[in-house]
Amino acid sequence: MRSRQHDDAIARARRKWDRYAPRYDRDVAFFERVLFGNGRAWVCSWAEGDVLEVAIGTGRNLPFYPTGVRLTGVDLSPAMLAVASDRAREAGRDVRLSEADAQALPFPDASFDTVVCTLSLCAIPDDRAAIAEMRRVLRPGGRLLLIDHVGSPHRAIHALQCLVEPLTLWLAGDHQTRRPLPLVVQAGLVVEESERFKAGTVERLVAVKPAGA
Repeated sequence: MRSRQHDDAIARARRKWDRYAPRYDRDVAFFERVLFGNGRAWVCSWAEGDVLEVAIGTGRNLPFYPTGVRLTGVDLSPAMLAVASDRAREAGRDVRLSEADAQALPFPDASFDTVVCTLSLCAIPDDRAAIAEMRRVLRPGGRLLLIDHVGSPHRAIHALQCLVEPLTLWLAGDHQTRRPLPLVVQAGLVVEESERFKAGTVERLVAVKPAGA
């Protein structure tokens, strides 16, 4: 059962992202070029079959998905989804979009062959719950595909991340020091590919839900 604290956190996050939606693409473009390079294309190249993108935002991944995948996208923010809908229409991409909480996905168990989450776990209030939900909706043998900025293993950089984290949390609910990989392993997924770069501040990974899980 969801708590009042959970509902309040979700409401705050929705308001922040609704306000941010009109300028999100402009603001994030620079950081994507500097930090993430071809990260979106790399992640989406692994996608196949029935694909769920969690926290699809303004739909910046849409141009990179292979043809033939069947796309579903969810996001907490109606304003972000409106931008994603326009982008999908302009790109001629068929995608089912709906408002949903990543921590309580509105889909039955084992619904998707691939689950994608890019640059978003850093801002989901409960990343552990979100990863558990992504695992739940994956079919056995399905893949979870992630890329995000993470806590660096280098002391000086990690200290700087800790210093700025209170500000980024206040501005956008954005954590600087999270590390999804251990949570993915704890959720019972098997990591196939994992890479860290940019002094360990960016991580991308591919994990599989074991057969019979």
